[in-house]
Amino acid sequence: MVYNWLKLEHHCQLCDERCETGHSLCGPCEAELPWLGGQCSICALPLAATALICGQCLKHPPAFEHVAVPWRFAFPVDSLISRFKHQSRWPFGRLLSEHLARYLQHRFDEGLPRPDLLLPVPLARKRLRQRGFNQAQMLANWLSPVLNLPVRNELLQRTQDTQSQQELDAAGRRRNLRQAFALTDERQIVGRHVAVIDDVLTTGATAEALARLLKHAGAVRVDIYCLARTPKPGD
Repeated sequence: MVYNWLKLEHHCQLCDERCETGHSLCGPCEAELPWLGGQCSICALPLAATALICGQCLKHPPAFEHVAVPWRFAFPVDSLISRFKHQSRWPFGRLLSEHLARYLQHRFDEGLPRPDLLLPVPLARKRLRQRGFNQAQMLANWLSPVLNLPVRNELLQRTQDTQSQQELDAAGRRRNLRQAFALTDERQIVGRHVAVIDDVLTTGATAEALARLLKHAGAVRVDIYCLARTPKPGD
């Protein structure tokens, strides 16, 4: 009996306190995550209120319809993403993907249209060799069975080994991504609603480039699902 009780004991992955069976975070840690409140209803840029559209989306409407994201890019989510992405700490990625899946299912229940398939943002070959894995692909593969949505890892490809986006400003990111992506089979996209999976949305340059490519191939709707959204510089 003692052995069975110990097997069922769960500990929070952030504070190591005991938590409810089947949960990876305790209640207090989950409540203290940087949940995204007021945001742009299109690109999810953090704003002071809900149901608003940011100035950038009003001035230049993006090719994607909606960004679904649970958190601001702030502690401890930023640290968990970095450790997953740059230190191969896959359990942290799995933890975040579980919460993202629950968030998305809640959004679907509230009326967010369900996509036909999930497409992870492709990684440049050089960076894939250096890192050994594509974090967006791993997230998509974890989300797929939970949300009961197919994932197509091979449809989107990165055709150029561009400079790291983290080193560039917004204009540089857009220039950096011109002609950077391609589709292996456009017929798989025609008439479909697709969701692009990534870890963090910063300027939206990658999301915009991929959404334009997918819309040009015949997608009827493109949404972006990611773990975290960065605020405007200085906010």
